[in-house]
Amino acid sequence: MSYTALSFTCPGSDADAWGDALLGTGALAVESTDAQAGTAQEVAQFAEPGLPGFVAWPVARVTALFAAEIDAGAALAEAAGALGRATPAATSATLEEQDWVRATQAQFGPIRIAEDFHVVPTWCEPPPPGTAIRLDPGLAFGTGSHPTTRLCLEWLHATLPRGASVLDYGCGSGILAIAAAKLGAGEVAGTDVDAQALAASRANAAANAVRASFARPEGLRPGPFDVVVANILANPLVLLAPAIAARVAREGRLALSGILADQAAEVIAAYAPWITLRAWRTGEGWVLLAGARGLA
Repeated sequence: MSYTALSFTCPGSDADAWGDALLGTGALAVESTDAQAGTAQEVAQFAEPGLPGFVAWPVARVTALFAAEIDAGAALAEAAGALGRATPAATSATLEEQDWVRATQAQFGPIRIAEDFHVVPTWCEPPPPGTAIRLDPGLAFGTGSHPTTRLCLEWLHATLPRGASVLDYGCGSGILAIAAAKLGAGEVAGTDVDAQALAASRANAAANAVRASFARPEGLRPGPFDVVVANILANPLVLLAPAIAARVAREGRLALSGILADQAAEVIAAYAPWITLRAWRTGEGWVLLAGARGLA
């Protein structure tokens, strides 16, 4: 079976509308990228949509995938009509069907966190020696490939006391809870508001043969933990500061990631009533903040 890939450019602010319209005319999938990617005019996207600092690409390249029997040009014209826009000039290419599973797997290999610590997809052999987390890319966030996850894994590897109780706040795939368990933690728990994330975390913990419990925030056992790690985003970290800080034991440690370097000051200020946070390490524009709670 073959497919037709139709590609055109449009103002970045219109990309989402074009995507919705094309899906409505029969597109199987739609992707939008920066039309200036790879040039000096490329615009990096780090800020969250709707928050200060988020800027749409000046020009987006929209690519829609159609089954071969669909008239892609007619579908584009129909989408343009639905949006009240002129039909843009587009290029098309024929894509032959391939083994998409193998093609996808080929993009992922072992991720080195430290010399003796790797995150390894199940279709790869773990590099000896040391600790390996077996984890495949999935729907829940956290496979070790993103800088914020790597920073958290590096922090756990470098600082986690053996036997400590650990809470992974916003667990996603469960990778940080699994890492803590493999690195010698005692009690390990994870929490998330997304039921899919909790299901993924439980499945990944079972696949790695580690003991960890996962529940929604209201389902966690009461009381603090020796170590709390949260890899979310700056805005929710600020909003959740009282709840997260309350879970850190006296003299306990806290690590926060998902924070851009220019957002660090706001997050530090939000936690200042309970914990003094400092930048522990940065990576690709992201920063991990860490600190210990005093006895007061």
